[in-house]
Amino acid sequence: MSEPVVHVRGLRKSYGATEAVRGIDLTVERGAVYAVIGPNGAGKTTMLEILEGHRRATAGEVRVLGFDPARNETAFKQRIGIVLQSASIPSYLRVEEAVDMFAGYYPHPRPVSEVLELVGLLADRKKLVRRLSGGQQRRLDVAIGLAGDPDLLFLDEPTTGLDPAARRSAWAVIHNLRELRKTVLLTTHYIDEADFLADRVAIIASGRIVAEGTPAEIRARHRGTRISFIGKADGLPAALSAFGENGRVVIESSAPTQALHDLTTWATQQNVELLDLRVSPISLEDVYLELTASETAE
Repeated sequence: MSEPVVHVRGLRKSYGATEAVRGIDLTVERGAVYAVIGPNGAGKTTMLEILEGHRRATAGEVRVLGFDPARNETAFKQRIGIVLQSASIPSYLRVEEAVDMFAGYYPHPRPVSEVLELVGLLADRKKLVRRLSGGQQRRLDVAIGLAGDPDLLFLDEPTTGLDPAARRSAWAVIHNLRELRKTVLLTTHYIDEADFLADRVAIIASGRIVAEGTPAEIRARHRGTRISFIGKADGLPAALSAFGENGRVVIESSAPTQALHDLTTWATQQNVELLDLRVSPISLEDVYLELTASETAE
């Protein structure tokens, strides 16, 4: 097997008495889309900045593409692309000029036309940067990150601030990178984004990885089913532990058949109508909220 693109063991980062990253182990294989999710302040950005070479770790082993990012070697920089949450691109440039300018910083850039076609901006290549919509601007950010034909692309919150249509459009761009066998490491606040895009996901809370694996693997470790309905839950049997969420009564159970039987029996006996009754498996978002509950409540 080839060497992992990212190999991290025992990563720690402290700022005085505050430990932002508390012993993270992480492996990202070549060609994978890997998503890191977690609340604000969980340590996502600090970890990403260490992997990019912008910060030094307090302790631990870090290898990215075989390099120690902290050494800030030119050969390392030439093999990565970085897409920040926001980028300052001169607004007077045309789209193709902006990509060409950044491509000039690399020894073996990808042809500008290929990059623009990959991100869906080929038809807008002559458009001024200041004339781009929010979604087009984000596509341009990704194009600039790809200009040097990197082996590894870092995406920090790639769809923050975009409307639903623009988010879906950005997802298509990221998904297309699989065809180029590019390795992508992204951070996001959107659980559905990680679920849709990522081969593997790491959930970070309080500076530690609290769950890691494919979205399906993470859900499987927290087996359960959600039964929900609109109505009153007064007198609900004690065995059916329920809580309210968005105007619905929600029951989570690892034995859904029995729970559904008990619920419908109770409803029939009490003459309670279970409006909009739904039965669904635990989602990645449910697992995320459970694992990060103490941090998001602060």
